[in-house]
Amino acid sequence: MERETRTERSRDLRQRQTYAENKLWQAIRGGRLDDLKFRRQHPISRYFADFACEKARLVIELDGGIHEDDDQASYDLVRQRAIEALGWFVLRFLNDEVVHELPKVLDAVKAQARLASTVTPHPPTQLR
Repeated sequence: MERETRTERSRDLRQRQTYAENKLWQAIRGGRLDDLKFRRQHPISRYFADFACEKARLVIELDGGIHEDDDQASYDLVRQRAIEALGWFVLRFLNDEVVHELPKVLDAVKAQARLASTVTPHPPTQLR
């Protein structure tokens, strides 16, 4: 995907964010969560992560009702494995968890980010 196209796609996804994505973004943007810098709709390979922190190699994905569909769940798994193969850790939360249990979600993100700072990451692997 060309850089301009990726930028346009990222921008479009940010403009169409869900209520849960907006709520989480307000809590983590600008280093508000333990000084971690997250980006929204960050491109990783051919995918776009809902939220990504490069320093912690951490991706946060939010799942709404569509993710309960078998085809979508299969795609999500393939996508997650591809991102993980590039050396990222993926945390998944339901939209309802973000909306109704935000402190719990933020605690999980902080815990994973702290863990990332104490381990040596695996080098990226090649996907076949």
